[in-house]
Amino acid sequence: MAFKLIDLPYASDALAPAVSAETLSYHHGKHHQAYLDKTNKAIEGTDLEGKPLEDVVAAARGSDQGLFNNAAQSWNHGFYWHSLSPEGGSPSDELASLIDDAFGSLDDLKSKLAERGAGHFASGWVWLAEKGGKLSIEETHDGDTLADQDFNPLLTIDVWEHAYYLDHQNKRPEYLDQVIGGKLNWNFASENLARGETWKYPG
Repeated sequence: MAFKLIDLPYASDALAPAVSAETLSYHHGKHHQAYLDKTNKAIEGTDLEGKPLEDVVAAARGSDQGLFNNAAQSWNHGFYWHSLSPEGGSPSDELASLIDDAFGSLDDLKSKLAERGAGHFASGWVWLAEKGGKLSIEETHDGDTLADQDFNPLLTIDVWEHAYYLDHQNKRPEYLDQVIGGKLNWNFASENLARGETWKYPG
């Protein structure tokens, strides 16, 4: 069964002005779809067809860079759509406690996410992740992912230019400030922490 483009969990204009409906029409409808199409084509008729996307990512890592890039980007984007929310929400008590332990406060965490995102060279992803009961900010470059790594990713922020260029041109810090300031889905992060294992791509 082929991997499918998941629906956005909000209206296409719900994240504006941080992320506009126009950006989502390209980013979700075209970029994400293209990664999925290439992944599906690459695994058709192989032992990986019908496997979970996380298994495809793990199998391709280090052995098939083209498949890895497309499968990992398919997973990253699915996770990213859920990492955003029009309302933002608040961390659960468990997550809030770990945030305080690791960063001092939620505001301090937001500042560090913005700093790491702005400082990330070229394309990639910035993650809030948990490992061994402790939180950290991780970065992956280009199409790399935490989907098959020894972390439980809680949230991610896409810092590829196509995530923000139509809305903010080259002002990545402006995009980061607006997303981190009120569009990160803390309910999703709290659910990922409580589950205790990596989110699975639907389907």
